[in-house]
Amino acid sequence: MDYIWISVISGALGLIFALFLIAYILKQPRGTAKMQEISTAIQEGAVAFLRREYTILVIFVVIVGVALGLVPGLGWLVTLSFVFGAVCSALAGYIGMSIAVRSNGRTAAATETSLNQGLRVSFRAGGVMGMSVVGLGILGLSILYLLFHHRPDFLMIIPGFGFGASSVAIFARAGGGIYTKAADTGADLVGKVEQGIPEDDPRNAAVIADFVGDNVGDVAGMGADLFESYVDSIIATMALASVALMSGRALVPNEAAAWYLPMLVAAGGIIASIIGAFFVRVGETPEMEALLGALRRGTLVASILTAVFAFLVVRWLGAELGVFWAIIAGLVSGVLIGESTNYFTSYAHKPTQQVAEACQTGAATNIVQGLANGFRSTLYPVILVVGAIIVAYWAAGTYGVAIAGVGMLSTLGITLATDAYGPVADNAGGIVEMAGLPPEIRERTDALDSLGNTTAATGKGFAIGAAGLTALALMLSYVTAAGLKVSDISLLEPKVLCGVFLGALLPALFCSQTLTAVGRTAMSIINEVRRQFKEIPGLMDGTGKPEYRKCVDICTAAALREMLLPGIVTVLSPIAVGIVLGPAALGGFLVGAIATGFVLAVTMANAGGTWDNAKKYIEAGHFGGKGSDSHKAGVVGDTVGDPMKDTSGPSLNIMIKLMSIIALVLAPVLARFSGLLNF
Repeated sequence: MDYIWISVISGALGLIFALFLIAYILKQPRGTAKMQEISTAIQEGAVAFLRREYTILVIFVVIVGVALGLVPGLGWLVTLSFVFGAVCSALAGYIGMSIAVRSNGRTAAATETSLNQGLRVSFRAGGVMGMSVVGLGILGLSILYLLFHHRPDFLMIIPGFGFGASSVAIFARAGGGIYTKAADTGADLVGKVEQGIPEDDPRNAAVIADFVGDNVGDVAGMGADLFESYVDSIIATMALASVALMSGRALVPNEAAAWYLPMLVAAGGIIASIIGAFFVRVGETPEMEALLGALRRGTLVASILTAVFAFLVVRWLGAELGVFWAIIAGLVSGVLIGESTNYFTSYAHKPTQQVAEACQTGAATNIVQGLANGFRSTLYPVILVVGAIIVAYWAAGTYGVAIAGVGMLSTLGITLATDAYGPVADNAGGIVEMAGLPPEIRERTDALDSLGNTTAATGKGFAIGAAGLTALALMLSYVTAAGLKVSDISLLEPKVLCGVFLGALLPALFCSQTLTAVGRTAMSIINEVRRQFKEIPGLMDGTGKPEYRKCVDICTAAALREMLLPGIVTVLSPIAVGIVLGPAALGGFLVGAIATGFVLAVTMANAGGTWDNAKKYIEAGHFGGKGSDSHKAGVVGDTVGDPMKDTSGPSLNIMIKLMSIIALVLAPVLARFSGLLNF
């Protein structure tokens, strides 16, 4: 039997488990008529946004697909792979988001029964996203393997799948991030700061748009991001199969085994994640440590089982034991990066408490302290990734670095579930507030929401670490596919040095574009919410009704318009560098972009996370509590951090991976080309 069928079965089990979770969720009560009305409005807004976004993506995919088919040396099978990857990524995002918007009201209703029931419903909603990503990812790659692995150009065809996934991801993450943070910023600044009303107050016209944004940005967007990392890490490892067979140190017995290894490790991770999901349960005490411990328990069980399965796969395929240690290096570094992020962003720890304390002297000191915390937080993720690279390379060379990325992402089924759970819990808390449920129910949803903030920050840290390792593995694959030697990418070579500087520039330029996009869209929302408070009679006293749909429409149109420029620049930049300066300069370009992109992504994600949780810490009754001057300073810091942690930072993950996979796809063409500019 071809071992790839194990991956097929594992991917199918992942999707079957997702169906089991969907069936469970849809059986749960939807709550009162008011709760159902709010949930339906969120669902309609999210689906409308995704439908319009996917319409634009179809046009983009068709144009790029045709262009790939016409490039000499690539061909229409690369186009087929590209389109298939785009479809799988879009489908995973759509499934996950569709269930998330149907789970928010059900989670709110479940918390009326118990805290544990609320956690169960919201976590299983996140599990649908996690299992859809890994199930469709490994099934898609398995299908391409079964169709084309016998062809000599197989390693030219399969990177197209990653390119398609990355193309969807960059627009989904940027567009969803612009939407969610513009709505959130507008709602907070006008509602909390100017009008002095609570968060999620039904009188605020931007509230529904804010809820919609949580789903299109943090569920569909994050799902597309990690789908891309998941498949790209496997593709990069497959592309380095020849390296694993190099003379003098054969890491695997044959090329087929080198291809099977990443697929079977990922397959074991899916089974481990399914088992780990059943270990997530909690009592009725709404304490952060108890809730966080419940999710950690599931992730730890999945990680241990994945390590066991990885060992069995390595021994079964006759690979060197060093390959197993490389996998463990990636797996352990992923877990530790998540813990590092938790330390720097959770209000249970000193760094975020210090940021909250700085709010006592105003927004400026809050922003300075939060930004300093974000920069400081880069230390551990960088050291952990460097450590993983050193261990993986020592254990299994270049192939080991790639398989370490697969190890880090092998538990994605449950890791993404703990992340996607957050927006569902956040929406549930908002629905409870808008529907006027008793304070004890809001206390439970607040506990779930606070946990969601922590897991979201941890998930972003994990995603950034995975992006760094995946992009590095893709770059190494590009160097191999383009026929370059290590000596060809030398900083003493002027073309390479130019490439490094251009690559280092691009993440900063990308952040400028996405932050500007959020700012412009937020201004539109702020003006609209102010207008409604001014012009709608009785809005503040509760007799008037806000026009929620106008804010939803403004966010949708602006986000879809603003996402185009950053995405197009990301796609065209590596192509332009490769054509003008040549393949060696493109290697330098990727080095510069990965290094600066990784550090900027960690800084932005963690600074944003610490500002968000510093505000939550104040709202919990510290430094004056809600409505105090400290709270207003915390809200300002949170609105500054929102686009950093949910738009620019996470989008950088996709940017560095997308440029790396584009380079890998074009490697066969660039290998025969020295560049237009010779000096």
